[in-house]
Amino acid sequence: MVNSKQLYFLCIGNACRSQMAEGFAKQLLPENWTIQSAGVETHGLNPNAVKVMAEVGIDISGQQSKLIEPTYLQQCDLVITLCGDARDRCPVTPASVQKLHWPLPDPAQATGTPAAQLAVFRQVRDEIKRRVLTLVPA
Repeated sequence: MVNSKQLYFLCIGNACRSQMAEGFAKQLLPENWTIQSAGVETHGLNPNAVKVMAEVGIDISGQQSKLIEPTYLQQCDLVITLCGDARDRCPVTPASVQKLHWPLPDPAQATGTPAAQLAVFRQVRDEIKRRVLTLVPA
């Protein structure tokens, strides 16, 4: 029996980056991983995040914006923050919890036409996928 791993993606509002990361991780990581995402605040699931993930065959439309759950956080093997606010405001975790920080731009802050905004979402999505793939065991 392979040991299970518990992973938490944290972002400020749990609306875009952490939601996309959760979607990729659930698809790409082994089944023995428990994967969740949450935020310091809840901003709702961003429809552009849902749209760009659907473009790569991952449905995150059923996911919800959630606040950090302290008990789950304390039991994680790995916590990944996707923005400085989450890193700076993340509750203290035990020393046994490995922490990574992926400083990614917030696609929800993108300006311009809807097409330009979607382009930013796609760039961030693709970078998240690249980074999640680095977590896949060899």
